[in-house]
Amino acid sequence: MKICKETIEKITRELINTPSPVSYYDEIHPKLEKLADAYGYSITYDRKRTAYITVDGEDNSKTICIGAHLDTLGLMIRHINEDGTLALRNLGGINYNNLEGCFCKVHTRENKTYTGMILCRYHSVHVFDEARKVLRDETNMVVILDEHVSSKQDVKNLGIEHGDIISIDPDYHYTETGFIKSRFIDDKAAAAAVFAVLESLQKENKKPAYRTLFAFPIYEEIGHGGAYVPEEVSEYVALDIGLIGPDYNGSEYKVSICAKDNYTPYDRGLTNKIIALAKQENIDYCVDVFYHYGSDASAAIRAGNNLYAAAFGMGCLSSHGMERCHINSIMETAKLLYAYLMSR
Repeated sequence: MKICKETIEKITRELINTPSPVSYYDEIHPKLEKLADAYGYSITYDRKRTAYITVDGEDNSKTICIGAHLDTLGLMIRHINEDGTLALRNLGGINYNNLEGCFCKVHTRENKTYTGMILCRYHSVHVFDEARKVLRDETNMVVILDEHVSSKQDVKNLGIEHGDIISIDPDYHYTETGFIKSRFIDDKAAAAAVFAVLESLQKENKKPAYRTLFAFPIYEEIGHGGAYVPEEVSEYVALDIGLIGPDYNGSEYKVSICAKDNYTPYDRGLTNKIIALAKQENIDYCVDVFYHYGSDASAAIRAGNNLYAAAFGMGCLSSHGMERCHINSIMETAKLLYAYLMSR
């Protein structure tokens, strides 16, 4: 097994820099198709707009599914205000406290893109007495467009409407010491780990033990990305971030194996197998119980699919904000994925 660190960083960067807030697949799907084609694979889609790469196994009598969601947190235009600012609705678990001052893009249904900035209505201590104290929430946060607009009609004349998608600029950085600092490491880094494993299988001329569907849902951040799973799938493993905090064993260097999220314990037998593989392959791992967290694997269980579910992924600091993760954690995630794919 040889996992290429450069491949992981390159694809993580490419995916993160491609906007894909919940439900907005217009740019990420063409990017995914191009990546898959470069490795000799093609993409298929279901009616939830989930993308799949299907890989034959040594034994095609069993099918497993690896889910790595491509949607990110984002915003939607709830209302165009009379002063030409945009009122917002969150897409996923947005924390408005860390969005103030961020740059963004508005994506219209006519495929126009406009840049803007996310601000609090009470934006300056030089102007507003309450600037430091006011709650940062949907009531007080707006987007201002980088356009000469001062009224609702000015904005509508640009072709911007209620329901248009707003993506947040990720501000991606990769340090000489191996840290990735960016929004949306959740879950673009996991998708990069998938491609690094596909590259390794290709170079070694190997197949997974079983037929494998690599799924890339686009609705995970609002809880139903993995709700539909093809009937032939018997195991669903979600690759998603591991949490870091006072109650966790996780770190930015390890792969975190999730024993339970906020909805359900994961399948004991499958989770035991993944832990045993991590030990066997000397992978730097930990096991944790995640609070305020769900994955596509638990969404699949909640929707009533008849399968075994598990989850693991790279440790990620400051999740749902400006995140940080060391490249080694993504490498360990890819190694564990490879070990699971090759196991019987």
